[in-house]
Amino acid sequence: MRSFLILAIVGLVAQLVDGALGMAYGTTSQSLLLVVGLTPALASASVHMAEVGTTLASGISHWRFGNVDWSKVLWLAIPGGIGAFLGAVVLSSVISAEAAEPIVAVFLFSLGVYILARFAFRRREQPVIVRPVARGFLGPLGLVAGFLDAAGGGGWGPISTPTLLSSRRMEPRKVVGTVDASEFVVALSASVGFLISLSFAEVPWTVVGALLLGGVVAAPVAAYIVRILPARILGTAVAGVILITNMKTFLEAMGVSGGLAIVIYVLIVAVWLTALGHSIIVNRRERKASTKAPTEAEGGPA
Repeated sequence: MRSFLILAIVGLVAQLVDGALGMAYGTTSQSLLLVVGLTPALASASVHMAEVGTTLASGISHWRFGNVDWSKVLWLAIPGGIGAFLGAVVLSSVISAEAAEPIVAVFLFSLGVYILARFAFRRREQPVIVRPVARGFLGPLGLVAGFLDAAGGGGWGPISTPTLLSSRRMEPRKVVGTVDASEFVVALSASVGFLISLSFAEVPWTVVGALLLGGVVAAPVAAYIVRILPARILGTAVAGVILITNMKTFLEAMGVSGGLAIVIYVLIVAVWLTALGHSIIVNRRERKASTKAPTEAEGGPA
């Protein structure tokens, strides 16, 4: 019972982060399950089967709060589902995705730096210009993100969310809501792939149930946070999660280790926290300026 409650709390916290920032449910849950001794295939299978329920709850919650751009969901979700199914089969066949991990980490870390600079330090009030996103861009993005999500134990949110944010064509809350709503198809497809490749009896259903319970409870809370959080602050927060979750692999890919890696890690965290504080201060100034301008206009000379 104690283990069930701990796993449920992990699922709750992971879904709060994932639902609010559009990533990290799979990464957080998968990491814990690997620590307790599950194989990569069983850990990924457990997470994706739990995500069938949590992503459904999250997608409905984001839809209720107006965070989903449905014109992009299918074009992202269907290729993502195909990629996730193939990734599940690949992982279950014991073909490792570790070779691609450093490349993905470098790509995501670079996107994190770009997004942090774009949202935290941009002076204009609106860091996003809403424009259409090409379907030819969404399809390959979904396919790659879905494959890596199932084969690598996480990747749908960490790849889809920062990539769409870096395009500057969607509001951050719409990016998070659309990615989370699309993930239901990805989780379902990956689960089918795992059930075909693995024995039904091998799946730790108690683990699946605990993660599912915690995630479903957290889904509406996370969707509400996205609804009320300003774009500048949300974008900066997402950038920090991208940097922190990919920092270790990025530094290893660059050949940096030991004390120097720790120093760089601390510096990057400090920069992110400073940027987040700066975003909050600038957002307050912009909000005060926007409310002050109409008042001055009304009191000015005719």
